[in-house]
Amino acid sequence: MLKAEDRGIDRACITTLEGLRISSHNTIESLLESDFRLVINDVTYDVSPPEQEKYTMETMQKLSDVQVTVSQLYETLQCTEHNSILEREVIAELEQVMLELQPLEEKKLELEVAAERRAILHSWIGLVAMAVQFGILARLTWWEYSWDIMEPVTYFVTYATGMLCYIYFVVTRQEYMLPEVMNRRYLKAFHRRAKAVGLDLTRYNMLKDQAYELETTLKIIRGPLWNHKNKVEQKLQKKMRSSSSSSSSSSRSRSPSSSPSPEKTKPT
Repeated sequence: MLKAEDRGIDRACITTLEGLRISSHNTIESLLESDFRLVINDVTYDVSPPEQEKYTMETMQKLSDVQVTVSQLYETLQCTEHNSILEREVIAELEQVMLELQPLEEKKLELEVAAERRAILHSWIGLVAMAVQFGILARLTWWEYSWDIMEPVTYFVTYATGMLCYIYFVVTRQEYMLPEVMNRRYLKAFHRRAKAVGLDLTRYNMLKDQAYELETTLKIIRGPLWNHKNKVEQKLQKKMRSSSSSSSSSSRSRSPSSSPSPEKTKPT
């Protein structure tokens, strides 16, 4: 290093005080632990490095603990910053999804009301048909003909009803249960009206799934402490409202009745 710095140096070496030459592979740190001699060309310099403070194992352990604490603090701060950035990104994406989902939700609500009305109408039509059938059979049995003539007719009507239920099972692969039948009518009416008004149910379901995933991700980012913080804040707000309402009621009770305040006349 000395020869590379000064071209006028032909010979440079380092020896101990006893004249033992020190290898060039030794580190500067080990060299400065004791006195040595620096030989440059024909000139010898005695070098006495300053005393170095030696650390005990306890001090080294403390320094190690400090280093670990600093690294943990740095990691925590970085994670918090990363979580805040990620939270803002998720909230922005969720707001965009909700803006796109809002008009679809309004259309879906209208279609749900219309489909429910149609399903209820079909159930009432079925009830009216059963009542009409009952009236016709009763008329034919007790007024037009006798029971001996109408007995096979009612048998075939009952058997035909059973066949219709079996046909429903063959077509839909579902048992003929009235709640399932009404739900099926509701879904058919809903999908038919959605196609008529141009509501893309595939897009709607995709947005709903995306919104659910973003909300779940937001809950994971915020963690359980965020929910606990919200609960505590809500409790504090309730306490403040209750205390303010009690103080206002006590102040109204202490106010004289002869001079009412104009604030009382305002509607709440």
